[in-house]
Amino acid sequence: MGRKPNYGYEKRQKELARKAKKEEKRKRKVEEDQDNEQDEGKTESNNPSPLASPPEESS
Repeated sequence: MGRKPNYGYEKRQKELARKAKKEEKRKRKVEEDQDNEQDEGKTESNNPSPLASPPEESS
């Protein structure tokens, strides 16, 4: 008769793999959010809003 499979070990390995994958996804998402915030900051500084402060006319 063969050995009894260790289902607990297999389950633990699956949980660890799932946890590692989830952590990688979270890190990647945080990095993307930071990149998007930096890109938005650059865009706003290069293109000032016309409502922020209209140029004053000198007469």
